[in-house]
Amino acid sequence: MIDRLDALRSKARFGQFVSVGLVGAAVDNTTLVALRLGAGLPELLAKAGGVEAAILVMFLVNERWTFAGHGEAGRRPFLRRLLTSHGVRAGGVAVQLVVYWTLTSRLDVTLVVGGTDLWFLAASPLAIAVAVLVNYVAESLFTWRVDAGS
Repeated sequence: MIDRLDALRSKARFGQFVSVGLVGAAVDNTTLVALRLGAGLPELLAKAGGVEAAILVMFLVNERWTFAGHGEAGRRPFLRRLLTSHGVRAGGVAVQLVVYWTLTSRLDVTLVVGGTDLWFLAASPLAIAVAVLVNYVAESLFTWRVDAGS
């Protein structure tokens, strides 16, 4: 267990993971705006669509960059990692959606810019930030199975 904890402390890997997370946040928020303002979907449904789009993009970038040296080659291991990634991120997604819901539905906050209330958009990165640590630990340990030797 100590070896795995040491592996989680990799500053380079965590930096890569956070960088990929920034890409994911951009995808998440772009999708959120498109679905909320463009398609008129309810905020929580639009947010869920943004989360799913971000998960797929982040998985692919993490697969090729952050955790490139981990996991077996081949279609089946790739699909296993993709499914595992979705499974382990469920906790992070739940945390993110609860935080987002709390910020947008339980707090009476508005952020009017150009006549449009954009609090829903400002709340999103806050919710994402809370979920980052949960996602990093779960992805490292369960999806790519890092250890101290990597």
